[in-house]
Amino acid sequence: MTELGKQLAATTTPIEGMLLFDLPVHGDARGWFKENWQREKMVALGLPDFGPVQNNVSFNAEAGVTRGLHAEPWDKWVSVATGRVFGAWVDLREGPGFGTVFTAELDPSRAIFVPRGVANGFQTLEPATAYTYLVNDHWSPDATYSFVNLADETVAIPWPIALDAAEISDKDRAHPPLADAASVPPKRILVVGAGGQLGRALRAELGDAPHIEYATRADLDLADPALGTARRWRDYGAIVNAAAHTAVDAAETAEGRVEAWAANAAGVAALARLATANDLTLVHVSTDYVFDGTSARPYREDDPLSPLGVYGQTKAAGDAIVGTVPRHYIVRTSWVIGDGGNFVRTMASLAERGVDPSVVDDQVGRLTFAADLARGIRHLLDTRAAYGVYNLTGAGEPRSWAQIAARVFELTGHDPARVTPVSTEEYFAGADRAIAPRPRSSVLDLARIEAAGFTPPDADESLVRYLAAGDGAAR
Repeated sequence: MTELGKQLAATTTPIEGMLLFDLPVHGDARGWFKENWQREKMVALGLPDFGPVQNNVSFNAEAGVTRGLHAEPWDKWVSVATGRVFGAWVDLREGPGFGTVFTAELDPSRAIFVPRGVANGFQTLEPATAYTYLVNDHWSPDATYSFVNLADETVAIPWPIALDAAEISDKDRAHPPLADAASVPPKRILVVGAGGQLGRALRAELGDAPHIEYATRADLDLADPALGTARRWRDYGAIVNAAAHTAVDAAETAEGRVEAWAANAAGVAALARLATANDLTLVHVSTDYVFDGTSARPYREDDPLSPLGVYGQTKAAGDAIVGTVPRHYIVRTSWVIGDGGNFVRTMASLAERGVDPSVVDDQVGRLTFAADLARGIRHLLDTRAAYGVYNLTGAGEPRSWAQIAARVFELTGHDPARVTPVSTEEYFAGADRAIAPRPRSSVLDLARIEAAGFTPPDADESLVRYLAAGDGAAR
């Protein structure tokens, strides 16, 4: 008998991410009505906004029909339209929860959210039972499944109707025991731009687990019309875009302008289409160059964009595109230092070779070390922080380029007075190439990333570690 008049409510289960819902069912002499799935109300109670794309109905003529246990590579919203079922679920995802079991009876007043990788099974308790489920991927013969046997003694599911008296397919009877069941790996994460300094830092941070993939331009052409079918994108959970055209001055030339727009806007648009179509999280790295540098206070995430040059304009366009993706992180940073050639290494080399440089003293900001930036990106993904824009730079007192150069000289045992501060105009006077305009203030407000639980390290402390390490790793 379906219970009428329940309040909509969600209950956690021993299986991580799986939620059991009570559904309000309204009835009278004519029958009953319910909202079987209501996105706004249910998301407010903790249901992931899982974006279903297919609805399936399994009609079961008799009591005792038993199906499962199947773990598919998609999330499911399971409910009953008529009748009753005994539901059983076994976590087959990699990790400490592997093998965790949960059972519950479902009728029209109860539903359950089953995360990807949790094996699902049921047994009908009444004739003419209609079992329904929404899934957030289309069925595909190319999808990878995992299974566990209905009668496995390890999981010990207390089926109400003995399995030797139940109606079960030969295929379901042949599923392996838990000891032999294939664990379901996490969704894949793809790092685009893996050959750059941030890409290399992300590899060091995320590692080489099978579900982490790294792609250079040679591996993945974002301009390829067949990009949408290049991989089974529904198997991915996130794309981290560490690729960009960062040659700021070259972007002011005719050829460089085309390359900057292609990489920083058109390429980003291709990733945004992929992410939107496949419910992926898109992580996009932005820059202080989207601002004109005239603010008297640190720039906040919601400040209007006002880029000065082509590079900043293309990055601002990329930010606007990524902002349309439902699941996105725009990570805005400045003055990135990683392995390979960079300002800090150049200054250290000049100090060692006895060269006394003139360095710009009217551009102020904070260094950001690539390893710290990679850790911050991982934090956003791991904690599933609220989507949106996050500033992420080194913390501490802002400095000019000249002050940072002097500090590098000091930390490497040389006289910081050898660094001569000059204005931007003086530094570039007589240049025989295109020079991009630079923001004079690149200081970004870090309150939002800190509120999300990530504390950026002090930039000067990271500089000390970077120089002490000597191998380009700020740890």
